Amino acid sequence: MNIIFMGTPDFARESLKAIYEMGHNVMGVVTNVDKPRGRGMKLQPSEVKEYALEKQLKIYQPEKIKKNQEFLEEIRQLQPDVICVVAYGKILSKEILEIPKYGCINVHASLLPKYRGAAPIQWAVLNGDKTTGVTTMYMDEGMDTGDMILKEEVEIGKEETTGELWDRLSKIGGSLLVKTLEEIEKGIASREKQGDDFTIAPMLSKKMAKIDWENQTAQEIMNLVRGLNPIMGAYTYLNGKKIKFWKVAVATEDEIMAENMDFLRDGTVIVSDPRDGIFIKTKEGILKVLEIQGENAKRMTVQDFLRGNPIEEFEVFES
Repeated sequence: MNIIFMGTPDFARESLKAIYEMGHNVMGVVTNVDKPRGRGMKLQPSEVKEYALEKQLKIYQPEKIKKNQEFLEEIRQLQPDVICVVAYGKILSKEILEIPKYGCINVHASLLPKYRGAAPIQWAVLNGDKTTGVTTMYMDEGMDTGDMILKEEVEIGKEETTGELWDRLSKIGGSLLVKTLEEIEKGIASREKQGDDFTIAPMLSKKMAKIDWENQTAQEIMNLVRGLNPIMGAYTYLNGKKIKFWKVAVATEDEIMAENMDFLRDGTVIVSDPRDGIFIKTKEGILKVLEIQGENAKRMTVQDFLRGNPIEEFEVFES
């Protein structure tokens, strides 16, 4: 099929790679403009652009696509069978949606209609969901509201982070897109309405990354840490210094006796030992810290951290 691909991050790169390796004619790749990254803040291409350059594919990087008549005419002249959109980062106009013969197809990282919006993978982990998946759909003018084509469900590991789930779903998304295109080409692709029972997955904010010891249970804090890894990390304060948690667990009864602690404030360090680690009282349950990052320091195991940054028992992390 003659395809125009729209996408930006590594999640989208896996879908572009999948359709390219299946022999589809990728007529053009549309991705976001290069952005400054790294210590030197040098302009860096998106992961999708890097792959397109490697395969010598035609690249388009319009700063905007709405009311961009020049870009619109370029796409029209290509006469694509399908436009595949995967984590592109821009909303398509009605004019673009109407260009391809078979419509615009989106790969969305949730089991729609659950988690419409910008951060479906992150919110599935943040909310402690047991399952999630990938959905392909025909795009319309709404936000992730189009008719669904195919779905693939997966289980979320108890300790799985957003980054780990992201990588898994990106590969599933690529294979599901290939299967979807096959069904469209054969004229057997289904169309299923989503209905009104949906959940919105908005962009994450830095404000939500702060741990609330007085109102969050050990499991909720664990989900927060998993959900924000590797995006920004969940953080708290100890003696005025910012501390980030990158990996934690809910302590079991075998690891620590959790009796007679009602008099302690939530956020209190119960155990702090270079061998055993850090255990912290929460609203419900005990949190075991496994990977930590001090202020202006590198991420490390809690054992390595405590060797150079002692934390005393009964110190209290701030809410």
